Amino acid sequence: MRTSRIRTTALAAVTAALALGLTACGGADGDSKAAGGNNAARTAQSRSASDGDGKGAAEQIESKSTTVGAQQCRGDELLVTAVHRFAGQQGDHLLVTASNEGTKPCWVTSYPAVKLGDAAAVLPHSKKDNPGGDKRITLRPGGKVYSAVNLFDYGSRHQTAQSLAIALRGADGHQNPYYSVVMKGEKQRFSWNEADVLNWSTEKPYDF
Repeated sequence: MRTSRIRTTALAAVTAALALGLTACGGADGDSKAAGGNNAARTAQSRSASDGDGKGAAEQIESKSTTVGAQQCRGDELLVTAVHRFAGQQGDHLLVTASNEGTKPCWVTSYPAVKLGDAAAVLPHSKKDNPGGDKRITLRPGGKVYSAVNLFDYGSRHQTAQSLAIALRGADGHQNPYYSVVMKGEKQRFSWNEADVLNWSTEKPYDF
């Protein structure tokens, strides 16, 4: 009898311990699934908060850190190219592309100062341009920005060239030193009676 009572008491103690363990872990199978669902929901909420607008917190911090302390782009760290597009058609223009070939982020603002061919006159800013050109656009290493020289050729007394000179503008609008840019592409020669320039942009102009 004593042996039977001892075994019964021990079995009851083990059963009570198992029940206590299940309660601490969220209960039996149904409660365990509910707890797992709650954990998944917390994980999803955490990921959603981290992602924000498609960027994780780490990426947002990295994005901000690349712009802090960035200096104005210089001509020697930018690769600038020009391509004649829509030659002889409506929308005839020179696409200007500037790429940051340096190892640090830098910024550009406003629109480039441009002289076509041997002309000494600096082209004006386009009156049809979008506002906001005074904002700084930061280029990470390898990043690109675009501008365009709008060409208007009325067929008489026009000028012809196949190169241009470009200068970056500072935050105060001051022009930095000019340097030559040679045209690329098939139709490098272009003509104009009048021309103007668009703001720098992260998207190519006239790519509809």
